[in-house]
Amino acid sequence: MSDSAVSALKVLIVEDDPNVSLGCQQALELEDIPTEAVDSAEKARRLVADGFPGIVVTDIRLPGMDGMALLAELLASDPDLPVVLMTGHGDVAMAVQAMKLGAHDFIEKPFSPDYLVEVVRRALDKRRLTLEVRDLRARLQNRDSIEARLVGGSPQMERVRRLIGDLAGSAADVLIHGETGSGKELAARCLHDASPRRGGNFVAINCGGLPESLIDSEIFGHEAGAFTGAGKRRIGKVEHASGGTLFLDEIESMPMPVQIKFLRVLQERTLERLGSNTPVHVDCRVIAATKVDLRELADRGQFRADLYYRLNVANLPLPPLRDRREDIPLLFEQFTLQSAARHGRPVPPPDVERMRRLMAYDWPGNVRELHNVADRCVLGIEQGFPPFAIDHPAANRPLAQAVEAFERALIADTLRRTDHSLARAAEELQIAKTTLHDKIRKYGLS
Repeated sequence: MSDSAVSALKVLIVEDDPNVSLGCQQALELEDIPTEAVDSAEKARRLVADGFPGIVVTDIRLPGMDGMALLAELLASDPDLPVVLMTGHGDVAMAVQAMKLGAHDFIEKPFSPDYLVEVVRRALDKRRLTLEVRDLRARLQNRDSIEARLVGGSPQMERVRRLIGDLAGSAADVLIHGETGSGKELAARCLHDASPRRGGNFVAINCGGLPESLIDSEIFGHEAGAFTGAGKRRIGKVEHASGGTLFLDEIESMPMPVQIKFLRVLQERTLERLGSNTPVHVDCRVIAATKVDLRELADRGQFRADLYYRLNVANLPLPPLRDRREDIPLLFEQFTLQSAARHGRPVPPPDVERMRRLMAYDWPGNVRELHNVADRCVLGIEQGFPPFAIDHPAANRPLAQAVEAFERALIADTLRRTDHSLARAAEELQIAKTTLHDKIRKYGLS
C-alpha cells in the first residue's frame, strides 16, 4: 500500500503517560500518518465506531478500564478492527493472551520509533483492505438491489442505474426529471436505500396534494396553540426526515410562499415550527421530482430561480418508456408475474400479437400504464383498453421512426431471450447473422 493510501487512515493512540503518547505521535506524524491521542479507554470508546477509518494502539495498563477490556469491547463491536497493544516487560504473558483473543499485534516497551511505524503500517494495510472489501460488498449489494428494482437492459436504464450508484453515497441534493409514471419515486427510494442514510426515514411529500392552508403545518410542524385546533405539538415532514431523505414530488406545484420558506431550510438546514421562534436543526437529504422543465418555469417567473439552482445540485433524468421499448417485454413479464401472484390467477401465455401492440404503442402513462395493462391481461379484461383499443398506435409518428423503434425493441427482446446468442437470434428473426450484427451496431445494442 502506498504512503498516500496509508495517510488516508488514522491511528488512535490510547496512553496515559504523556511522554510516551507524545513520542508515538511524533514518530507517526513524521511518516505522514495522521494520529489522535487520548489518555483513557473511556475516551477511546467514544471515538471508535463501527467502520472506524483507522487502527487503535493502546497501552495495557490504563486508569479505569484497562487495555484488555478495551480490546474486548472494540472487537465485540468490530471483529476486524486492528488493535495493537503496548506492554511493559511484565505484561508480555498478558499480551500473548490478548493475541489469542484477537489483538493484531503487541509492542514491548521500550520500543524504537522505526519499529512502531513498521507495526502500524502493517495494521493500516490490513485495515485498508478490510474497509475496501466492505465498501465493494456494499456497492455490489446496492447495485444488485437497484437492478432488481429498476428493471431494463436498455442503455438509458443502464445510465440511470449507474447515476444512482454514483450519487447514492454522496450527500448532494438531487432533482429527478421524468414524465408521469416514469418511476420518479422508485428512483428516489433506490437513492435512499443505497445511501448511508438508509437507516433513517424516507419521507415523501406530494407538493400538489396538500391543502394550501395546511402546507406550513405539514411541512414545518407547529407548536401547541399555534392556531385554532392545534392542541399539541406536531413534528413536520422535514423534521421527521432528519437523518434520512426528504422526497418532494411534483415540486413545481409548491406554492410560492412555501418555496421561500423552503429555500431557507435548504440553505441553513434549520426550521422553525409554527408558533415557535426556536430554530430546529435538520439533517436530511432532499430529493425533488418534477415532470416539467423547472428552468423554463423559473424563466417565466412561475418558480423561484434560486430554489431551482439549490435543488439542482445533481440531475437524474428518467427516460420515457417509448424511448426504451426494448425494456417492454421484460417489464411486462415482471408485472404479469406479480399480478398473477397478487390475484391468484395464471400467468397469461406468450402472445405475439399482444407483444407487437405493446411494442408499437407510445405509452403516454409510461411504466405505470404498462403495469395497469399487465393487470388487465392477467384479469382477462384487456380488450377495449389501450394499446388494444387502438388499431394504429404509431400513426402520429413518422413511418421510418416507428419502424426503427419497433425493430430495435424486437431485436433487443430476441437477444435477451436467446442469451445474446447471435446465431440463435438470427435464426429466430430469420435474417442473416451479418445483417443482425449490422443492426445491433446500428441500434447500439450489446
